[in-house]
Amino acid sequence: MNSLDSMLQRNKNFAAQQSAAGTLMPSLPPALPNVKAIIIGCADMRVDPAHVLGIKPGEAVVIRNIGGRITPGLLEQLGLLGRIGEVAGENPGGGGEFHLIVLQHTDCGITRLAGDPAKLAHYFQIQEAELKKKAVLDPRAAVAADVALLRTISALPVQWLISGLVYDVATGLVEIVVPPALIRAA
Repeated sequence: MNSLDSMLQRNKNFAAQQSAAGTLMPSLPPALPNVKAIIIGCADMRVDPAHVLGIKPGEAVVIRNIGGRITPGLLEQLGLLGRIGEVAGENPGGGGEFHLIVLQHTDCGITRLAGDPAKLAHYFQIQEAELKKKAVLDPRAAVAADVALLRTISALPVQWLISGLVYDVATGLVEIVVPPALIRAA
């Protein structure tokens, strides 16, 4: 049995358990009805935000990329998510608390690209001279820089909370680096 066959078998078991427990979500509207957060995390398989933070289906949108970084491509995805919500007539968070979370981690593979500034500059779509402010080698500084960048995006609703977290792959614990606060002062 190859890895895909194994995953598909696990999916069958998952579907059977969900159906038996009555926890499948066929009655939910197609958009973002119960979402309380958007979590931006790293693609690293050791750091699945749903697993690390105990997220249940419908509680959060999870967007993952290399390093869990704010890039032009990620900003485009956020814009598309906002447009999907508009078209569906949904208000993220349902008028209640809504949280944008940047979750990065220790021992991130992106640090191995520090010796390839051209590749990193291309990823971030910046000049190589600007790479230092991306703090690729320091996840805490990188989280703070990315949260600061998100605070400058005027399209993000001012009533949303934003925070920055770092997951320690050695201990399994999450550290708050940027405490939850409004994206911008109202």
